Amino acid sequence: LGPKYGKIMKQIAAAVNQFNADDITEIESNGSKELTIESQNVILELTDVEISTQDIPGWLVQSEGGITVALDITLSDELKAEGLAREFVNRIQNLRKESGLEVTDKIHLKILKHNEINQAINNNKNYICEETLAGKLDLVDGMKQNEGISVELENNVNTVISIEKLN
Repeated sequence: LGPKYGKIMKQIAAAVNQFNADDITEIESNGSKELTIESQNVILELTDVEISTQDIPGWLVQSEGGITVALDITLSDELKAEGLAREFVNRIQNLRKESGLEVTDKIHLKILKHNEINQAINNNKNYICEETLAGKLDLVDGMKQNEGISVELENNVNTVISIEKLN
């Protein structure tokens, strides 16, 4: 814009810095915006400005076509526990398949206690049981050697899962 509006560039920059959401939407949708600076008409084209968004800490923000969406990406303890429960379901389903169980077989699950997972399992016990057809789920203090299969979960948390078919 310098060659076109050299003398009033500072005033144009100051006006652009004061744009609100409506001004930005106008230039995005119309492709231009008309300003009056020191009694002079100034037409700002969309190519004359750079519109950028900044993420808010803990949020992802994306704008397109005049629509802005903000998504809260903060992980609460409840969400972390739910994610861990889903990871358990996935691991248990794979273990069921590997052990040759039928899709309809009910099972007894034993999971070796670990401080990082106990609360997540207890808070989501019904979900885990429903998804894996576990008629019984026990958190245990210990298991006999070769009783279960060691699994590694996120954050290098290791535990042991034992699956036994219920009659």
